[in-house]
Amino acid sequence: MTPARGRLRIYLGAAPGVGKTCAMLDEAHRRMERGTDCVIAAVEHRDRPRTAQRLEGLEAVPRRPDGEVDVAAVLRRAPAVALVDDLAHTNAPGGPRAKRWQDVAELLDAGIEVITTVNIQHLESLGDLVESITGVRESDTVPDEMVRRADQIELVDMSPPALRRRLAHGNVYPPDRIDARVSHYFRLGNLTALRELALLWVADRVDEYLTRYRSEHRVSAVWGSRERIVVGLTGGPEGRTLIRRAARLAEKGAGGEVLAVHIASRDGLPAAPPRELALQRTLVEELGGTFHHVVGEDVPSALLEFARGVNATQIVLGVSRRKAWQYVLGPGVSSTVARDSGPDIDVHLVTHAEAGKGRGLPMARGSRLGRSRTVAGWVTGVAGPGLLTLLLLGIGVGGPIGLANEMLLFLALTVAAALLGGLLPALASAAVGSLLLNWFFTPPEGTLSISEPHNVLALTVFVSVAVSVASAVDLAARRTQQAVRLRAEAEILSYLAGSLLGGGSGLQALLERVRETFSLQSAALLEREEADARWTCAGSVGPGPVAARPEDADVDVPVGDRMALALSGRVLPAEDRRVLAAFGAQAAVALQHQRLRREAEQARELAEGNRIRTALLAAVSHDLRTPLAGIKASVSSLRSEDVEWSEEDRAELLAAIEDGADRLHQLVGNLLDMSRLHTGTVAPLIREVDLDEVVPKALGGVPHEQADRVVLEVSESLPMVAVDPGLLERVVANVVENAVKYSPDPAPVRVSASAHGDRVELRVVDRGPGVPEETKERMFEPFQRLGDAPRGAGVGLGLAVARGFAEAMGGALAAEDTPGGGLTMVLTLPAARTGVAGGAAARERA
Repeated sequence: MTPARGRLRIYLGAAPGVGKTCAMLDEAHRRMERGTDCVIAAVEHRDRPRTAQRLEGLEAVPRRPDGEVDVAAVLRRAPAVALVDDLAHTNAPGGPRAKRWQDVAELLDAGIEVITTVNIQHLESLGDLVESITGVRESDTVPDEMVRRADQIELVDMSPPALRRRLAHGNVYPPDRIDARVSHYFRLGNLTALRELALLWVADRVDEYLTRYRSEHRVSAVWGSRERIVVGLTGGPEGRTLIRRAARLAEKGAGGEVLAVHIASRDGLPAAPPRELALQRTLVEELGGTFHHVVGEDVPSALLEFARGVNATQIVLGVSRRKAWQYVLGPGVSSTVARDSGPDIDVHLVTHAEAGKGRGLPMARGSRLGRSRTVAGWVTGVAGPGLLTLLLLGIGVGGPIGLANEMLLFLALTVAAALLGGLLPALASAAVGSLLLNWFFTPPEGTLSISEPHNVLALTVFVSVAVSVASAVDLAARRTQQAVRLRAEAEILSYLAGSLLGGGSGLQALLERVRETFSLQSAALLEREEADARWTCAGSVGPGPVAARPEDADVDVPVGDRMALALSGRVLPAEDRRVLAAFGAQAAVALQHQRLRREAEQARELAEGNRIRTALLAAVSHDLRTPLAGIKASVSSLRSEDVEWSEEDRAELLAAIEDGADRLHQLVGNLLDMSRLHTGTVAPLIREVDLDEVVPKALGGVPHEQADRVVLEVSESLPMVAVDPGLLERVVANVVENAVKYSPDPAPVRVSASAHGDRVELRVVDRGPGVPEETKERMFEPFQRLGDAPRGAGVGLGLAVARGFAEAMGGALAAEDTPGGGLTMVLTLPAARTGVAGGAAARERA
């Protein structure tokens, strides 16, 4: 009898050192306390004390001579649970299986439960993505299907700063095993990206388990465990707008997912353009979503059924493109979906260009019912009475029905004309209907005379009722139009009030809102100069020409005594000026805020300049006096005529003079450089150079007695960099000098370089006291020095100048902790486009 397949439990981590092996061993101890037979098939403790402690008390099956898992020995031992560390490990050549995950698969087939570990970067499907993040291609991989089939996957998580602290304390790798490659791999950006990748991958697996559970237990209700947004597409060009809107909604929620669906119906509607659907499919996939085709007899039902089937929480639909009269045929897809979606699914209706360009306020006068309804009203009012007369005269009617009933039918037709077209079509229907009633149905028939007085009353009542109904419908339409307009005005005024209270929109955005709201070609805020009464443009938007004066515009709205809102494109009715006045007032406030922000920025710059000058005076008063005092004392001693100096004393005094002059030269150079940076006069001359040519020159400024402590590791095979050689030399010199000052003697200062994609990194590693995380950025500000700075450390401009020059060349300078203690300065430079081959070719030509 074939044994049942063993269960697989995987501890998944984002990077080495998060604690996967420790978690696996802790689980083994818990199971042993419950009486479960657990053995170690392979655990890599990598000389980590905490991991080695957890191995105590656990039985280990001897491994093969080459160090790999002895599957045969484990099968002979036949434990209930086997611990196999590092699932993606590649076995030594010559063994029965090439990968460790294949060893695990054989143990599982034998019915043994396996607990193992793996990092997210070792999943085969993520190889390219991980390489783009870290610059390292993982050779040890495991198929995704192997991990997906695990019965349990537990994420072992740790924040990137905490993991970097573990690395710095030597808890992950011994300090002597940490090189530039490892330090680069454990950068905060890399660790954050890998952590997000692991979290999302595990979230997807949880979602798969949830989907399987809902299917097995036939759960139809929506469980909003994550935001899943369904986009309903008709194939029209507005679909791209809906997709982008859904993608923005998905970004607001953790792990949001977009599913675009096109429902092909069989109700005779024209098919969607294949080209447009193909473009929308591409857009969805580029934004990380999926595209689906669904066939359904009823579009709203099919859309809701699909949304509930995928456990969607939101549906995004576009505003209908149908004409108003077409709603007589039904409420439309969006209204039906919103009505039937229930409390579990939110429905978003998104406006788009196809639904109407511009958001002009409703017209206060003119047609209130729309052209389609007006035409339908006139057709009903003029042609309807004639058709009704033919019907009553015997076409489909079996005999006379009486004048009262005939008048009621004509009255109903008049009411229908009023409801469709308003007052005039109803009056026409009443007039035509009264004439036809008099001629065909009122005795004596065939004449326009009326013989019975009560018939005169009946016709009079008929005409009066028709006119009254038509007037009521027209008044209702007018009130509805006024309500819509007032609502639009209220929304605009509410927007302006909220904008004012919230700090205000920019002037350009406000003018664009005016232009868009009233469908204009251009909008501008003009301001009159006090001196010569000339008008200047404070801001304008729109493709059309901008009026130079208020009187040149189609609409001008005064704003105070010195401003005016000038609008061009069409003449607006007088009732729009109330809203325009509010727009103008808000535009003036926005202009004032804009100017106040600019003045505040100027004041901040002036205050910063004053702070720098104050700090400069405080620092220079001491740091200039010290070397000057030394120079002065040495010169005075040499000039003294009553003292006979020996050659050794004379040489020592001259050396003191030279040392003081060098310190003054460096201080003045840094001050001038900082001045150039603050005034924006640094203009780098970028060209392609080799690091191995520039860096050695930069080390020439290191004191001779300290020069042997600097270890240079810059390979000639590195790509060339696009920099200003002079600025780069200053940057490297300042950074290395800072490292030598703070690194204790005789600890070396290492200068190494490595290439990572389109950038090259130069790392200066010292073994000094390091810098707390919260002060790493502040150390790059001018006049910042550590509390325990060594004597003669200067005024604290070296690193500020170095970062300024690095950023001026398109690079960056940052500080990281050195694993094992100390500080590492990372200088990132753009690689030249010629790449490695180009750099080598350039050297050969040289």
